[in-house]
Amino acid sequence: MAEKDHMNLIFIGHVDHGKSTMVGRVLYETGALSEQQLRKLKEEAEKLGKATFEFAFTMDTLKEERERGVTIDLSHKDFQTPKFYFTIIDAPGHRDFVKNMITGASQADAAVLVCSAKEGIQPQTKEHAFLAKVLGINQLIVAVNKMDSVNYDHVKYDETKMQLSTLLKNIGYKVENIPFIPVSGYLGANLVKKAPEMTWYAGPTLVEAFDKLVAPSKPTDKPLRLPIQDVFTITGHGTVPVGRVETGILKVNQSVCFMPSGARGEVKKIEMHHQELQQAVPGDNVGFNVKNVDKKDVRRGEVVGPSDKPPTVAAEFTAQIVVLEHPTAIGKGYTPVFHLHTAQVACTFVEILEKKDPKTGQTQQKNPDFIKTGDVAIVRIKPLKPVVVEKFSEFPPLGRFAIRDMGQTVAAGVVLEVVPRGAEVAPKAA
Repeated sequence: MAEKDHMNLIFIGHVDHGKSTMVGRVLYETGALSEQQLRKLKEEAEKLGKATFEFAFTMDTLKEERERGVTIDLSHKDFQTPKFYFTIIDAPGHRDFVKNMITGASQADAAVLVCSAKEGIQPQTKEHAFLAKVLGINQLIVAVNKMDSVNYDHVKYDETKMQLSTLLKNIGYKVENIPFIPVSGYLGANLVKKAPEMTWYAGPTLVEAFDKLVAPSKPTDKPLRLPIQDVFTITGHGTVPVGRVETGILKVNQSVCFMPSGARGEVKKIEMHHQELQQAVPGDNVGFNVKNVDKKDVRRGEVVGPSDKPPTVAAEFTAQIVVLEHPTAIGKGYTPVFHLHTAQVACTFVEILEKKDPKTGQTQQKNPDFIKTGDVAIVRIKPLKPVVVEKFSEFPPLGRFAIRDMGQTVAAGVVLEVVPRGAEVAPKAA
């Protein structure tokens, strides 16, 4: 049996629209959660007087979350379908938890947007759908949930579907490629088995729709990019950098360079889980030896690439960002810390080029003086020290970032263009 392709799946949508319950039920229906585990969760839910929360409890592992009935952190759970091996990233819908959602969305290959047929589109339904688009998630499935609470009404489903179609079209999704599925996460209707109450619906169940998704291609055809996570000094092995291959292939005897330091050397040995490899492909977390490289040049945040196609060191870059929470406003000159792949570097906002309407993505204002919480903007950024930055369209893992300040994530975004170091435009002579 060939190994199944792996997909990261995120459930997004408004706080009370039943995401966690649906996730729990999917895990139960696909056999990832046993009858026994479910019973235990049911008893616990009843003890706390939250009888219908047992499925949600499969994801909400933190005690505090169980008592409040709200999803705070990202939890990861695995399940399998005939075609794929999935990791579910459960994204909190609660307002303060949008930053966790961003962290999750930046790792997701596809998203399930959950919207209740009873309550319809809510502010967070819009926000999450837009963030998914901004952060580059192009595969979307829409689950119109809580159909049991509207008596499986065909008309109610159609209304919700129409509203969602308009919303998604405005954001820039191709609605004709998106399956809309009427479900009851709590009762399991249309998740794995067709629901007899909804004979009017002829499309796929949720899990059938999962198997129509397209696995992310392993970008082995692109040049090697491997951000360094850590460096160990191992007796008899010397310096061993560790990291995950994001694109390309790392091979023994390959000539590589570390950027931004510029150090070069030859790969002598590659190991994964204590086994020696001749090569490593995207997704592999490896430790490797490089001959002739000084330890001081090999640190976290450096990116390994082929000597003939080195990673891009940015003089500056243009990005699309979403401001998640900022106590005041962001203007020119603002210099927070950017978390780019494994690097952390202070960067300055040189220019705010335009502000976009978060509901539609249309330009709202050119060159605004400042942007605030909830705004989406195109900005020009200058790193204060050398760092590798790539275009999101070419190297997604090296082209997205989070911005942190005052102990919180204030914004997140994707890189649109990069001006490489040395290619800056010289000031014109007077």
